[in-house]
Amino acid sequence: MIRPLSLSLACLLACGAPASQAADRAAGKAKAAACAVCHGPLGLSMLPNAPHLAGQPEIYLAEQLRAYRSGKRAHEVMGVIAKPLGDADIDDLAAWYGSIRIEAREP
Repeated sequence: MIRPLSLSLACLLACGAPASQAADRAAGKAKAAACAVCHGPLGLSMLPNAPHLAGQPEIYLAEQLRAYRSGKRAHEVMGVIAKPLGDADIDDLAAWYGSIRIEAREP
């Protein structure tokens, strides 16, 4: 008989732990100061050509920043911004923006 804890551990080992477990939200918030110019201080952009980052899934944010860093995803500004970021920086930023809760309401 397989115990639920053993099954959970096996799944975790097979799938890998989420990157956000090692990420530091406070560090991400500090690093995000440079992002605020385009994406707003809480990740809610006021610019028509800059997306909102608040509330986006961490895995999506990290994947996109890595794509900008590698050149797989091209953008004149983001390519330059993401180039010097290390994996820990990216994980921290993704953890920060992913932790911000946004709410949609009907008028």
